[in-house]
Amino acid sequence: MTTIVAETKEPPSSSSQAPSLRERICEVLKPTQEQWDDWKWHFRNRFNTVDKLAKVLPLTESQKRQLKLVSLKFPFSITPYYLSLIRTGDPYDPILLQSVPSFEELLNTDMGQPDPLHERVDSPVPGLVHRYPDRALFVITDICPLLCRHCTRKREWEGESWWIRTKPQLEAAIDYLRKTTAIRDVIISGGDPLTVDNAGLEWVLAQLRSISHIEIIRFGTRFPVVLPQRIDEGFCRIIDKYGPVWLNTHFNHPNEVTPEAARAVRELLRAGVPVNNQTVLLRGINDSVEIQLALSHALLKNRVRPYYLFHGDEVSGTEHLRTPVETGLKIIEGMRGHTSGLGVPTYVVDVAGGGGKIPLQPNYVLSWSEDEITLRNFEWKTFHYRNPRPTGPRPISVLAGV
Repeated sequence: MTTIVAETKEPPSSSSQAPSLRERICEVLKPTQEQWDDWKWHFRNRFNTVDKLAKVLPLTESQKRQLKLVSLKFPFSITPYYLSLIRTGDPYDPILLQSVPSFEELLNTDMGQPDPLHERVDSPVPGLVHRYPDRALFVITDICPLLCRHCTRKREWEGESWWIRTKPQLEAAIDYLRKTTAIRDVIISGGDPLTVDNAGLEWVLAQLRSISHIEIIRFGTRFPVVLPQRIDEGFCRIIDKYGPVWLNTHFNHPNEVTPEAARAVRELLRAGVPVNNQTVLLRGINDSVEIQLALSHALLKNRVRPYYLFHGDEVSGTEHLRTPVETGLKIIEGMRGHTSGLGVPTYVVDVAGGGGKIPLQPNYVLSWSEDEITLRNFEWKTFHYRNPRPTGPRPISVLAGV
């Protein structure tokens, strides 16, 4: 079998230097084309040590020492595919900043919390987070193909004690779901749940589908972004079988919307799976109107709905990536009126202490009285809008009196 020397596919339009890094990765790992298209090969060959990373990325001795120090507390893992998207020579590349550790992760350690959303407090049994009345989060593993530097569950990394829930643990969580009839929506999450093989996922889906009051099943996964090869025929066949299944993924930057990612989304759509996107607002990565507009347009062209723009959670080791809340509000304000409402995500803060998601919007109401509301639009033009009284005339049926 021949090895890949150069990539023949067109590179992402916004990452013109990516193929040169892909070429270096292929020179080091020597995959065949069949292996490069195999998600399990990428998973087995993740870059998760500084010495291995240094074989493809130019690192000084000082940078190596810093990376080794950071990774003692917050390890890293990057798939060859996702690493190949980095524009070499750009220290502010958005893929680089999301995936390669920064010494800043060890600074400001007094800011943030290991579990700011109180997931452990809201966990009635291991593996389930039940915060909202009608839905629950089902965490079946803490393993991910990419350890995102902004991860909400960064606490799970320390000690590298990676796990997949045992069958008794899964059965206990499913038993809780079966007994709690108010739950109609289950989000399968992790880690990344798609690290579990198709047989394991089918077992989980079959159990959930056997519960009559569960109407909707969702996956929360970043595989379409960081390892789109995972979205294969076998996986699509399974989720089509146990539908309706929705999938929430996590594109943070337009450079991630590659031909490979687009293919994965198409396969999901063909299997009847709607795809929504949950972007995290990240300092220096996507904290501008221009980037968020470009991302939303790229997603919409691929029939992915921009669902949420999450404000960065108060997680220990992520303070350098968090922005002020007003940054997010200005982005939403800058997007409104300059793209379809379909392309404007809901900006939310998932408040510390387990309070849940709170949507935030720029203020378009200037004044409010019983008779009139004064509004402003995206151009800052002012409009007076008549406010109907609650005791106004009721509609009269044409059949009245008949």
